[in-house]
Amino acid sequence: MSLLANAPKFAASTDDAIPLITVFAGEDTTAESDAAWLAANGFTGGFGSLCVVPNSSGGVARVYAGLGAKGQTRRRFVLAAVAGKLPKGTYRIETELNGTDLDEAALGLLLSAYRFDRYAKQATPQAHFVAPDGVDTAKVEAMAAGECLTRDLINTPASDMGPAELTQAALDLIEMHGGAAEVTQGEDLLTQTFPLIHTVGRASSRAPRLIDLRWGNSGPKLTLVGKGVVFDTGGLNLKPGASMGLMKKDMGGAATVLGLAHMIMALGLKLQLRVLIPAVENAVDGSAFRPGDVLTSRKGLTVEINNTDAEGRLVLADALALAEEDAPDQIISMATLTGAARVAVGPDLAPFYTTDETMAAVLPKAASDTADPVWQMPFHDPYEAMIEPGIADLDNAPSGGFAGSITAALFLRRFVTDTPYTHFDIYGWNPAAAPARPKGGAGQGARALLAALPQVLDL
Repeated sequence: MSLLANAPKFAASTDDAIPLITVFAGEDTTAESDAAWLAANGFTGGFGSLCVVPNSSGGVARVYAGLGAKGQTRRRFVLAAVAGKLPKGTYRIETELNGTDLDEAALGLLLSAYRFDRYAKQATPQAHFVAPDGVDTAKVEAMAAGECLTRDLINTPASDMGPAELTQAALDLIEMHGGAAEVTQGEDLLTQTFPLIHTVGRASSRAPRLIDLRWGNSGPKLTLVGKGVVFDTGGLNLKPGASMGLMKKDMGGAATVLGLAHMIMALGLKLQLRVLIPAVENAVDGSAFRPGDVLTSRKGLTVEINNTDAEGRLVLADALALAEEDAPDQIISMATLTGAARVAVGPDLAPFYTTDETMAAVLPKAASDTADPVWQMPFHDPYEAMIEPGIADLDNAPSGGFAGSITAALFLRRFVTDTPYTHFDIYGWNPAAAPARPKGGAGQGARALLAALPQVLDL
């Protein structure tokens, strides 16, 4: 798989680019000469509708695209809804959209070109788009490329995306941008004091790893930590078959931080970036860790194992402890961590927790501006008692079933005590196709973070 092979770009501007004219439902913004044609074809500007106006030789003179009702908030990437219906050609956008709405439209058009074609040939997009005037082309292309990288990594099945392959993707990315990398593997995880990562991954025939990427030599220090569980059987607390079917996406946190890292590096943000990914497979053999085991983490905190299917927080714990040792200005973790988060907010919203007041204030607006919705959840201190089992410092799977996403976040917070910390409990998957978002792997929170970082880190 060629890294960023599916990253779409804008087409070069040409004099013969076809005008793509956007129309809001109920507003008469069409040229008088086209009004009769549009009326005859029943075009009213409804969401996802289009009407092709032919030229005198039977080709395409221009196309009208319906955006639906102005101000509607029920859909994202409304212009992308017409992208797959357009006749073959290169289009330039004529629209009254501006600001963040125009950026969203431009990004949606690029993302609509994404295809995951590693295993089966997919229909090639017929339409290509010139960057609309007023759009930061480099930024939009970087965001699209980062998202497509994330999608490719998540969509690849675990047979072809094990710890070694995830490591190679990370190494290829950092080499592309001129950074440095270090990988700790197998038994070296024990000698380098990453006992939880080793314990979770040791039952697999594919050795566990800790991937450590660095880029940039000036500015504030940002560390991204991504859960890289390439497949999760549940361990000895084996998942039922129906719950195991999507577990190739359990490295969605790692895929998302790599996508965000690409955006940061491609845009040359003035910061020192570190990316930590514990890459493991939670499998079953005679060496698998057991319910009832008590494990000691890199930080020295002990953890009672009450469910081997709550393994993500274990591998993140060692990585977070390492992250804080470097005294960064901000630590951000991303993980497909709990089903409780999906019950709380569904698949579209990315819930986040933060100890940083600036992040809490800035991130929701940044998310709205980038069509990347997030929702703040609380680090609710009274629930700390739920993750304290008595026999050890921490419980990896509190009983009772209440507040599962919050207790997981509180568990992780124990490993970041002196640094501003933000944690995302993402889904990493679109269960149904939507404009610019095909069914399958999906990044969540990366664009929102990219937009928030300049204020959070005072760049």
